[in-house]
Amino acid sequence: MAKVVLLALSAVFLVSAQDATEIIRRSVDRDAYNFERFKNYTFLERVEERRYGRSGNLASKEIQTYEFMVLAGRPYGKLVERDDKSLPEKEARKEQENLDKESAKRQRESVSDKAKQDQDRIEQRRYLREVPEAFDLTLAGTDQIGGRPVWIIAAQPKPGYKPKLKRADILTKLRGKIWVDQADYQWVKAEVEVINPISFGFGLVRLAPGSVLNFDQVRVNEEVWLPAHISVRADARVAYLRKLREELDITYRDYKKFQADSRIVE
Repeated sequence: MAKVVLLALSAVFLVSAQDATEIIRRSVDRDAYNFERFKNYTFLERVEERRYGRSGNLASKEIQTYEFMVLAGRPYGKLVERDDKSLPEKEARKEQENLDKESAKRQRESVSDKAKQDQDRIEQRRYLREVPEAFDLTLAGTDQIGGRPVWIIAAQPKPGYKPKLKRADILTKLRGKIWVDQADYQWVKAEVEVINPISFGFGLVRLAPGSVLNFDQVRVNEEVWLPAHISVRADARVAYLRKLREELDITYRDYKKFQADSRIVE
């Protein structure tokens, strides 16, 4: 009994001793580790997209599954299934041709071309470093996910914050919660809600407040955290006229570490 009490007190002290902003700052730094190793894994990505009519009825549904592989040190996704069924032979052959062309193209890339590609990927992630600055972060408690202790961090946009990067302006229109692994400082889970309209495509598409994104990661090979599931529920207005409701459900599975001598393409 005494041991349980000591463990509980230790957990309370650990949480109180940690600053929420510092936790998120460290987690963003650790994410760079995942980012670099993500491109060294092959996996399957299943994307289910559902669109709803004005009355709320399901208007259409599309499911596509991609096989991601490593080509010249970067991921490439090949469509392998539609609606959870293998592609027709003609379409599968076309996908293989596209893969062969992309593989040949990447083999011809110069050192500067490859460096530019890597830099583009890094730029895509730079805005994450603004997260600790853009939000008022507070410890909302602790929990366990998959048997691992996590901190729960609540995030509210900081009033008057001016993003350093133009694309980071989106952060000022979001709020949410982040579950951070206490051992690895990795994001295990995140729930994000849109609280102010977000415009895309020169303002022709406006994402409405109340749209929600959920994100889950899983520990792979005891070395890296990789996406497991992403879901998006979005209400939007297109060209200020047509209302649109859409749900996106993305699942990742069959992670395998790519080896230099792996033969991906027959």
